[in-house]
Formats: sequence, C-alpha cells, structure tokens
Amino acid sequence: MRSNTIIDFCSPAENWNEALPTGNGRLGGMVFGRPYVEYVQLNEDSVWSGSFTDRNNPSAYENLAEIRRLIFAGKIIEAQELCAFALSGTPETQRHYEPLGNLYLLFAGDKNPIEKYSRKLDLTTGVITTSFLTRGVTYKREIFTSYPHNVMVLRLTSDKSASLSFHTQIVRGNPTWDYEPYQTRTYRNPNYSEFTDKSYTKPPDISVMTGSCNGGGKLCAAIKVISEGGIVKAIGNSLIVREADSVTILLSADTTYRENDPEASAIKRLEIAAKLGYERLCEAHLSDYRSLYNRVELDVGDIETERLFNFGRYLLISSSRPGSLPANLQGLWNTDFAPAWGSKYTININTQMNYWHAETCNLSECHLPLFEHIKRMVKNGRQTAKYMYGCNGFMAHHNTDIWGDTAPQDVCLSSSYWVLGAAWLCLHIWEHYLFSLDKNFLREHYPLMREAAEFVVNYLTDDGEFLVTCPTLSPENEYRLPNGETGVICKGASMDNQIIRELFNACIASTEILNTDAEFARILSDTLKRVAGIMVGKHGQIMEWNEDYDEIDIGHRHISQLFALHPGTQIDSAKNPELAAAARVTLERRLSGGGGHTGWSRAWIINMWARLGDGDNALTNAKELLRNATLPNLFSNHPPFQIDGNFGFTAGIAEMLLQSRVGEIVLLPALPKEWSSGSVRGLMARGGFEVDMRWENHKLTGLDILSKSGGECVIKTNEQTIEIVNKPQTHVPNHKRSRVNLL
Repeated sequence: MRSNTIIDFCSPAENWNEALPTGNGRLGGMVFGRPYVEYVQLNEDSVWSGSFTDRNNPSAYENLAEIRRLIFAGKIIEAQELCAFALSGTPETQRHYEPLGNLYLLFAGDKNPIEKYSRKLDLTTGVITTSFLTRGVTYKREIFTSYPHNVMVLRLTSDKSASLSFHTQIVRGNPTWDYEPYQTRTYRNPNYSEFTDKSYTKPPDISVMTGSCNGGGKLCAAIKVISEGGIVKAIGNSLIVREADSVTILLSADTTYRENDPEASAIKRLEIAAKLGYERLCEAHLSDYRSLYNRVELDVGDIETERLFNFGRYLLISSSRPGSLPANLQGLWNTDFAPAWGSKYTININTQMNYWHAETCNLSECHLPLFEHIKRMVKNGRQTAKYMYGCNGFMAHHNTDIWGDTAPQDVCLSSSYWVLGAAWLCLHIWEHYLFSLDKNFLREHYPLMREAAEFVVNYLTDDGEFLVTCPTLSPENEYRLPNGETGVICKGASMDNQIIRELFNACIASTEILNTDAEFARILSDTLKRVAGIMVGKHGQIMEWNEDYDEIDIGHRHISQLFALHPGTQIDSAKNPELAAAARVTLERRLSGGGGHTGWSRAWIINMWARLGDGDNALTNAKELLRNATLPNLFSNHPPFQIDGNFGFTAGIAEMLLQSRVGEIVLLPALPKEWSSGSVRGLMARGGFEVDMRWENHKLTGLDILSKSGGECVIKTNEQTIEIVNKPQTHVPNHKRSRVNLL
C-alpha cells in the first residue's frame, strides 16, 4: 500500500538521483543503500570554494551615465556592450558550493543473492532505512542526522549475532565506480581520495579525514564506531569491525568558516554524542524533528501530491535550521565539485522560492537562516551600491554566496546587471512579520528593509515620464526591438516596479507600526507616485517591459512580470479583476509557448494559478511537475536537480487551500474539482492564525482556528463570511483552539 509519508525503493540507488537525502541544516548526506558497499555522499553547508574577494567593477560608476544615455536614446545594443565591460564583476564569478566527502562501509564476504530488499525514507521520522536478506541473515541500516547534537547517526543491526563485519573509508574525492564486495576486487580503492589532505585513525575507534576547500578554508569530517559485540581495530586510515552484533557510527564535520580547529571540534562533538548512546540520540532527534514536521497534515485523496508536499517540508527542515546557512540551489545536497550554477544563492527568484512555504507550512524557524544571510550581505551591499552606482543603502545583483557577495555574477546580459536582489530578499522580512506580528523582530530587521529601499530611491532616475531603474532587465528574458534586433537591457522593467511598490509599502507600514522614520516614509510615498504602475499590453497581457515589446521566448521559464500576482500582492481578482484577467492571459501565453519546462518554473505557475483562484489549472500544473520535472528520489529537476521546485510545489499546494492578508483569511480559494473532500491541519495565515479545515463535496464542513498573536480577521469562503473581532468563541488570544462548525 502506497503511503504519502514514505519514499521507498525495492533496489539500491543506481545513481545520485535515486539516493535518499538526510540532513540537519548544516550536515547532510545522500544515502545509496548498497548491500556490499554502503555509500553516503556527504555535505556540510559551509564547504565553499575560495574566500571573499572584492569584485566590484571599478569602471561602473564612471560609465553609468553613458549607459543610461544609450538606453534612453534607444541604443540598446551599444548599452549592452558597455554593460558587459563596465558592470560585470572583476573577476566575473562568485564562489561556489562543494561536497564534503564520501563515507563508505565495505562489508566482508563474497557476492551472494540479495532478497527482500527495501530502502525507504520515512518522512514522519526523518529516518532512512535499508534492509535485505542474504545468506539467511536479515540486515538493517538506519540513518538520520540529528539537529540537537549535530551528528549523522548510522545504526547497523542484524537478526543473527556476530554477523556484522566491515571496514570504513571516509575520504574526499569523486565517487568510486566499484561497489562489488571488497574481497573480490584487485583494484580496491578506485577514485576514492583525490581531494583528501589527511586520512588517519585515532585509535581505538575514530577515523578522521581533512581537506581544503578549493582555494579556501580547511574542512574535516570524522566518524566514531561503537560496536556491541565483536571487535573494532584501527589500521591505517580504516576502522575495521569484525563479528559485531550491532554497530552505531557517528559522523560529524566542521570547517574553518565556523571553527578555528575543525578537527578538534568535530572529534569533540563525536565524543559528546557517543556518551549519550544511540537510544538517547534517536529520542532527541525524533522529538526535535516531529515538533516541526507534525505541525501540518494533508489529506486530499491524492497520495502522489500529498507525498511531494510532505517531502518539501522535510527538505526545508533538513536544509535550513537556526544556526545553519540558508538553503542554496540544491538545498544542502550536492555531489559535484563544479556544480551547475555553482549551487549558490540565485536571488532573482530561486532562493526566495526556497522559503515561500516556510511561513504558510508552519516552519517559521526554518526561515531564520535567510535573515541572518541578509545581514551578512549588508556590508558588501553598501560597498557595491556606493562604489558601482554612487548610491546609499545596500543592494545585490542576481546571485550571492556564503560570504554575502553582492557584485554582479557572470557576464550574462539577461541576468547579471539586475540590481534588486536585496530588495526582493528583504520582502521576506516583511512576510515573516505579517505571519508572526512580532514587533521585536520587525524592529531589529526594519533597518535592512530601509537600506534596501534607500538604494532604490537613490538608483531611480527620471526618464521624462517616470522614475525608472536603469539599467535593468527582466530576468532572464529577451525582447525584440522594432528594428528586429534582440534586446535585454532596458529601463523600468515591470518586475522592478512591482518589487519597489511592495518594498516601499512594507517600509511605510513598518514605520507606522514602529512609530519611527516618518520622514523616510514620506520620501517613499512621494517616490511611489512617480513609479509606473502595472500596464496591460497589446495581447491583453501584463507588460514585461516599459515598452510593449514581444518576447523572444514566449514560453520563457521566468514569468517576472507576474511578480505582482505571486509572491506579490498587487494583482487581486476581487480588487482589480482587469489585471487578474491580464495575468491569466500572460500565463496562458507562457504555457502556449512551452512554459513551465523547468521544475521551479512549473512550481511558480502552480502558485500563480492558485492566486487567480483556478484550482483546476493549479492541479494540472502540479501533475505536470510530478510527471515531467521530478526525479526518481522526488528531487525537482531543472535540469539538473534544483530544490526550489520542491519548495515551490509545497508552497503552491498550501496556496490552493489557504490564502491570507493581515485581517483576512480565504479558505479553499483554489480547490480543484478532484479534491472534492479532504482536510488539512496546521497551515498558517498572516496575522498569526493556525488553521485546520475539513471539507466535503467542495463545501467547508469544519474549521479550527488557533490565534497565536491575538490578531483579528475576517474569514471568507465561497459559502459565507465569518467575522472574528474579539469574540470569545472564535478569537483566542490565550492560544487555545477554537472550533467553528460549518454544517
């Protein structure tokens, strides 16, 4: 029987896209479940190449006026050529994410038939289990990564005493191509350790591997083997286990990004964890993990959708926790030393999409690493703003890295010279406040929003009609000029104007909430009056640029001009149906041209259809993502794997069931025909409300509300409106659940 909480296989992983992920935010692994050679590919979130370097282009500011003049004169091709020289980073490329290493357990014995093989990830526990029968013995391996103790835990057992014999290898290099039994090989360690600096044992039961991040800091991974029965010996760089009844292996890792001596800190962590023992480590892991995962439960009668929804929550819990770095393009899991797009933080949508479900799916704590990263970006972003553009405030282009680099990334005309990365990121601060109504959080983080807005005010320039960003672009699309040439660089792209409006309004509202900065709020308000609003073009679509250009690629993966629909708030079917209709035309045009061909793009489309109240189209696109952009292990495919598609999918399913503004909650706003009956528990609404719902025959039959902030709201369904204004039976400031029966 298929389960919406189990990802299972009946054979070992043949490749990385079949392996199963484990992680605790900082430390992660991909588990292959191979019988003769267990392979766990390892990651630690701070293993990045190089170190910070100032890449701000020294020629930017002196050429800015000329670039603007060329754009205003319609000489786009000339402007683009100058941008490539004057605005690209020096050097052009940021640092990238790298693997930590590989753990191998090489089991003794010859090759024998494998029966009753099972490999699964239980999303309710965060435990990966592999089991099989061979030579009359049933073997079982359980793996989880503990957030409370920051160690990976591997538990090996069998149903026959003295039947566990193997040795360990922990190394850094490309994965081996030989997973046959160790004793049968002549060439025994193919390709293991190209990037390992030191590999040694610390008798009697610890093995250590150290290495260097490419051009950067030092790293260390270490294991401790605890045997029940049998013996453990340290020979060379291997720990050798013979005839054990059961074995617990603990793994920890550190880098010089956080620790001066990563070897000492990793080993110390192992010793502390070992004293607790497996049972207590497992108990602490389960308590911690379930406290997050169990907050939400979904039943729509569609196991595949439910499981991918749950997997998205699991992945965020596993890749973004307080104290970790934020989830990158692959979350935490990367096997390549030169990964696609550097596995960095791409901030013209991808990093933001990683966190769309953090608040709605009741994982607010998992959002916190993103805010800490924004803080890391501020100093660099101030320098880039001043040095390259002569502006105050702070900014970022379309990528950042572990050090918060804000200079342009690559020499890509359609992406590199976009300047609103920080502005978009700072909207997540506002979203976190809207869900929590935590004034202390807002007071601490409002200055980040303010500085991002200050840069925009300084950067905007007068084109004779509006204040516009210039130069800019619409990520990562191209348009056709009247003379037939292809253009990319422009002035006043639609998404820019929409982000600016969202950010300025958030800052203005923050000044009122915090009773501060009234003069700056006035400046923002006056500036907004001169920023162009949303415009409808000749096809009835939302215009992507300030001119009604045609796209070169109608089916482009980015749908930047619909930022105002989602994740923004400016296009609302009830309040401005004309713009909502134009948004629908825009989506239909994108899809007619082959849009949604990447996992994350398809996920964005799910969210947009949900915002338009079209549940059937939202579900159709959810099924397309499952069918065409999901790898065997349920990772989302760009291609290659990018985690934003997983996170965007989960956000989209939540958006179909619950939408909100502060003061208003809409229940089942985009319920598809196929989900005629169902339930959801634990979704969050802006204003601090936790919502449980049940429905039958497309009608709401039950509603439970938990007010976490003492907020007030109006609840809307397609059947009726329920007003909550300090009524004892529904408004619950003391955090007790209130039941509203709709029969």
